[in-house]
Amino acid sequence: MRIFLLILIIIFTYGCSTLTSFKKLSLRIDRIAEEAGFRKEYINIEGFNLLTYQKFKGFSKHLRIYIEGDGRAWETKTKLSKDPTPLNPIALRLAIIDSFDNIAYIARPGQFSSLDSKPCDPVYWSTRRFSPEVINAFNKIIDILKEKSKAESVELVGYSGGAAIAVLVAAQRRDVLSIRTVAGNLNTEEFCNYHKVSKLEGSINPLEVAEKIASIPQRHFVGSKDKVIPFTIVESFVKKYKDKNCQSISIIEGLTHNKGWQKHWKRLLSMQLVVPKQQSK
Repeated sequence: MRIFLLILIIIFTYGCSTLTSFKKLSLRIDRIAEEAGFRKEYINIEGFNLLTYQKFKGFSKHLRIYIEGDGRAWETKTKLSKDPTPLNPIALRLAIIDSFDNIAYIARPGQFSSLDSKPCDPVYWSTRRFSPEVINAFNKIIDILKEKSKAESVELVGYSGGAAIAVLVAAQRRDVLSIRTVAGNLNTEEFCNYHKVSKLEGSINPLEVAEKIASIPQRHFVGSKDKVIPFTIVESFVKKYKDKNCQSISIIEGLTHNKGWQKHWKRLLSMQLVVPKQQSK
């Protein structure tokens, strides 16, 4: 009986500790975003309840959208995380640095879940993270954000797995003005082979739509010390649309997958974009 009670106390304490840590993280992120002038809003669409932060000044006809990375999707190569919320949301931090007039941030399925939302199926932060239904939901959220900001076109910025979302979304739209990716997973098959993990069954490989977005100005940033998304993964993507000499890729010296991007982001935003279709001529 005493052992049983001890086990219950340990489980209860651990659960409370995890919940408290999550609340503290959410409150800290909320405070950082609020201080930067962003407004928080959950958007429920197509069975997903996704967190967004929005800052609309209304002085531009364009809306720049930042899409978060995969977060803490896996605890290990074989153990799926119970909560994919990123401890350090890189895409949000980059959005906060950006001085563009109209900016929106979109988290990924399962991240920063609200207490009143239904639990997200873990397949949407694992094998089906880039599935048709996820891309459809993002497209509809972008439509909503466009209407709210009264924008006519969008600029997409995707970090890590968010880069795959950005590319897949862009392939289905006609209002995308530009694409920027940061440490982006742009070839999921090669990514899985590189890390020796199972394929993302049910997900779309961004490589499949590379040629469809070749007319959109873009730039892909790669950290020279990134061991999560090495140069070869991004290289395979731009070679798909025959970008001569990989002109649309910029290797940033000294940066890893999740360190150093904030320090350089203002400078990187000012870099000229490349139209791959022109490079292939």
